[in-house]
Amino acid sequence: MGSGEKVFVYEDVAKNKERDKCWLLISGKVYDVTQFLEDHPGGDEVLLASSGKDATGDFEDVGHSDDARNMMKKYYIGEVDSSTVSAPKKTKPLPYSVTHKDHESGFLSKILPVLVPLLILGLAFGLRFLGEKGKAEA
Repeated sequence: MGSGEKVFVYEDVAKNKERDKCWLLISGKVYDVTQFLEDHPGGDEVLLASSGKDATGDFEDVGHSDDARNMMKKYYIGEVDSSTVSAPKKTKPLPYSVTHKDHESGFLSKILPVLVPLLILGLAFGLRFLGEKGKAEA
């Protein structure tokens, strides 16, 4: 970061998320894209939806061209003080019993491993019996 660059706190970036003042935070750099809203190929709603937060993931997921990345220089207004950016919120994984139906305790799951082979065996004997009966009648 050069000595003449403006440093913003994250709260300042987060406040500028409206059509009349739209800032994006991408890779620690702050861009004022207000003038670009109408010209953005993906529409202004894409930029507005990504403003007010760290938009690095949104930006990288799209796979912008080198031309688009070079165009960003025009809208660059400074850097964000990284100590003011909170870590991304991690969602707690749901408990096992909520995310997976506990099949181990179910009656059907206990009897199924025994029942399926017995059914297959019964079917095999039944087919053999019918085959022998058919030969005897012929």
